[in-house]
Amino acid sequence: MYEEPYRWVEAVGNRRQYLDEQFTKGAPVVALAYADGILMLTVSRGTPKLYEIYDRIALGGMGHPADLEKLRFSLLEMAHVEGFNRSPSDVTGARLMKYGLAPTIKQAFEEIYKAPFIVKILLAELGLKPERDMFLTINYDGTFEESRRWAALGATSAVQARMGRYLESQPGFSQAPLAQAVEIALCAWAVGSLAQISREASDGESSSMPASAEQPEGAGAVVPDKAVLLAHVRQIVTEKSLEGVLLERNGPGASKYRALRPDELDVLLPPAVNTPSPT
Repeated sequence: MYEEPYRWVEAVGNRRQYLDEQFTKGAPVVALAYADGILMLTVSRGTPKLYEIYDRIALGGMGHPADLEKLRFSLLEMAHVEGFNRSPSDVTGARLMKYGLAPTIKQAFEEIYKAPFIVKILLAELGLKPERDMFLTINYDGTFEESRRWAALGATSAVQARMGRYLESQPGFSQAPLAQAVEIALCAWAVGSLAQISREASDGESSSMPASAEQPEGAGAVVPDKAVLLAHVRQIVTEKSLEGVLLERNGPGASKYRALRPDELDVLLPPAVNTPSPT
């Protein structure tokens, strides 16, 4: 009888280890405030990972596409029911997260005889004023965080923290024009992508080290300079597609969401990424 709680804890621990491994090859997601609203950016291999949820709310995700779609449709339904039964102003990212996503993901994670959601989600909500912009991220176990000015998804919390440190090191990015915001977001994305590649490469070495000798992930890590980061982005976009969306504060109509077309992204990309190939 006394063994049952310990078996559950062990099963949850094994589940965490399994889920952590599922995100190692996923593409990070970056969302940040800029002068005219919110920019969300990632890369994909054909399957979209950025979506509109409601007039002022966008979603970004990493993980299994089927799980992301299931949760996205659940959020869409909740948002539109809330907007119809109450009012559009009652549809907020915090409400969707706390009463929609978090309980569903937490329950799936803790029911060890059922499959968990292999997904991490970022919600960006455009406020009526810049200081009211809100970013929320949720992990595969249902734990979520709220932040201002930026948010990021990565394979681990340490990767996300490294991306955040890069963004915080960029002075005044929340007042930057769109082209500059795209460059900053690309560099932050590259920080996360390179951190994941480095972590995956070192897994074999760390597995042979005693636990006492292992260092916390990202401890003392040096962030590559901008040229290295943009070179990494350029290499990745030869195989994958950039995906970007905006929540435009002064956009026409009630919906402030707008997906950036490929030709728009091409114009916004820094020269180090968008240098034309020689003919």
